[in-house]
Amino acid sequence: MAESGSYPVFQLGRPRYDQSSFLGRLRHFIDIIDPSTLFVSEKKLTGCIKLLDDYKRGMLPSGVSDHQLWEAQKVKQAIIHPDTGEKIFMPFRMSGYVPFGTPIVIGLLLPNQTVLSTIIWQWLNQSHNACVNYANRNATKPTPTSKFLQGYVGAVTSAVSIAVGLNVLIQKANKLSPATRMIIQRFVPFPAVACANICNVGLMRHNELSEGVDVLDNNGNVVGSSKIAARHAIMETAFTRVVLPMPIFVLPPIIMSYLERLRRLAWSQRLP
Repeated sequence: MAESGSYPVFQLGRPRYDQSSFLGRLRHFIDIIDPSTLFVSEKKLTGCIKLLDDYKRGMLPSGVSDHQLWEAQKVKQAIIHPDTGEKIFMPFRMSGYVPFGTPIVIGLLLPNQTVLSTIIWQWLNQSHNACVNYANRNATKPTPTSKFLQGYVGAVTSAVSIAVGLNVLIQKANKLSPATRMIIQRFVPFPAVACANICNVGLMRHNELSEGVDVLDNNGNVVGSSKIAARHAIMETAFTRVVLPMPIFVLPPIIMSYLERLRRLAWSQRLP
């Protein structure tokens, strides 16, 4: 029982960390994207689900610690969809977003891309995002597959159009030096991805605005349906999809430009 000293008293369906502080929300988010849950065996998953079911029925075996209960809930929430009760396909889990999305991000940031490579990488990125959105959707209300296809097509179209359009405009900007054009071109993936992410979320979840989403009480019981909650959820999700890519798509171009400037400066100083 000593190991549970740093763990709060377990509460089913509630976050382990205090959500009123930034640190608590950060630690909760890190828990959600923890890639170690990708390697959980079927046997362990079954055991975690059974442990939580026993807790819910008040039939918990003696000697079970809060640590074990929090870990069981973390595993279940990472793998099982809360509304459908089905397993989420590994690449589309939140815990798989970073490991499976990183190769695509690297492709988006490759220098000197052609129109074809730009289209391919933007398509792959939006396909991955669309699958993650669908796999982690709010399934309390039935949604036609056509709605998700509409969102997917809209996201791909907007991403490709913005990325290709900006690249063409930059190439035609004769007043800019080649070095400046290259620097600006490195930032193109961010506005394309940000706009497409907003389009993706809006189109794929806009039915929630008209139908609302289920609202639960502290015990997990449905107490009603709310359009206001749906609007807040969609707006916050869209904002998050703009902010999250910033470090990935904005910082590397800045760092690379700075390193290249240093390299050119060092090379010029070595000249006689």
